[in-house]
Amino acid sequence: MSANELRDKTPDQLRDDLVNLKKEAFNLRFQQATGQLENPSRLRSVKRDVARVKTILNEKAASAATDA
Repeated sequence: MSANELRDKTPDQLRDDLVNLKKEAFNLRFQQATGQLENPSRLRSVKRDVARVKTILNEKAASAATDA
């Protein structure tokens, strides 16, 4: 997911993406703990996607606060 793609989404869509990414991160951590994780690099990319979504949400909230 690129930041430009995320900036085109609404805050509600971003929150939905965030929930899905957090669920995926949980499942990946669970797989890692049980030794079933096949692609360890996916865990890192999901963490970064979560951070990216949170950053865009904060940017949108800040711009909405300054506009109002």
